[in-house]
Amino acid sequence: MTTPETAAPARAKPRLRPGDRVFSGSALTAGTLILAILAGVAAFLLLESIPALTTDPADINILDGEPFWSYVAPLVFGTLWSAALALLMAVPVAIGIALFISHYAPRRLAQGLGYIIDLLAAVPSVVFGLWGGNVLATAVQPAYSWMTEYLGWIPLFAGPASGTGRTILTASIVLAVMILPIITALCREVFLQTPVLHEEAALALGATRWEMIRTAVLPFGRAGIVSASMLGLGRALGETMAVAMVLSASGGISFALLTSSNPGTIAANIALRFAEAFGTNINLLIATGLILFAITLIVNMIARWIIGRRKEFSGAN
Repeated sequence: MTTPETAAPARAKPRLRPGDRVFSGSALTAGTLILAILAGVAAFLLLESIPALTTDPADINILDGEPFWSYVAPLVFGTLWSAALALLMAVPVAIGIALFISHYAPRRLAQGLGYIIDLLAAVPSVVFGLWGGNVLATAVQPAYSWMTEYLGWIPLFAGPASGTGRTILTASIVLAVMILPIITALCREVFLQTPVLHEEAALALGATRWEMIRTAVLPFGRAGIVSASMLGLGRALGETMAVAMVLSASGGISFALLTSSNPGTIAANIALRFAEAFGTNINLLIATGLILFAITLIVNMIARWIIGRRKEFSGAN
């Protein structure tokens, strides 16, 4: 039987040092501030969008009497279509570059390539837009003509080819180049975190270097690849200036990649029309921004769900 004399003394709650209190308070404030800013942005977009959603479409110049969803549907399609194409082109290249830097290249070469990839992330989007509109579009136009002539039976490559090269495919190539550094840098860091014992065990069993990467590195980094891809997708969805400078948008929904009939994107449409908008036209553009905000949140939620399935990945939680 335990008596008060023999009972173990209660542990005193450790006192936090001043530095710990400051750090804890700063972290709590930063986290709360982020949530407050996010809620404020969502509330602003929602409140400013209500006039455009409740006003007669005939009174909004941009709509030209069409319903709101008829106006915004091609923009949503163009945003998702261009971002998906960019992701489809960028992810395989980014994974290959990351694997080369982390497992194939000599140390000095790997460091130099890593610096170059990181430097690409610092290039302003206006520079990419100028390059895409003035250099890339002109260079790929003959290739587009050849593809429509010999591969036009494929719906994606149906003609006639654009005479300027400013198509949805060109804009997607520019977006792919822009998101490539982000995906590559994150994948490289994830691949370097693969346990050395797993790699050595695969090699000890007679696996080649590629077999070791396929059985040890890629499964470990799967969640990191998804996370990096979703981060790059978020950048592609919200890119404004580069798409506005490269893409010649005509509206409508079309899967054709090489014609002059291209769907626009939400961000580029806002940038191009906002300066001349007035009254409820501004509210309409803000309403399209609200839709882009919702798309971004949905993409991030899907990414978190995918990553959360890989609990053993240290960055998943």
